[in-house]
Amino acid sequence: MDDEFCKERARTVRALAEQADPFIKKRLLRLAAHYERRVDQPEKTDCDRADLPALGSPIRPS
Repeated sequence: MDDEFCKERARTVRALAEQADPFIKKRLLRLAAHYERRVDQPEKTDCDRADLPALGSPIRPS
């Protein structure tokens, strides 16, 4: 999911929360916050994964 999708989804969910009953509103606001956190997180790149062992390679104890 890209940042623009997450931002738009958060706006949509917040708009729905304004019309919902208190229980559903609380859950929708938590969902909107989840989408907003995804925008704030930097995407993992291949460089971030360089220290992980390659798939299929055995891990040998030292």
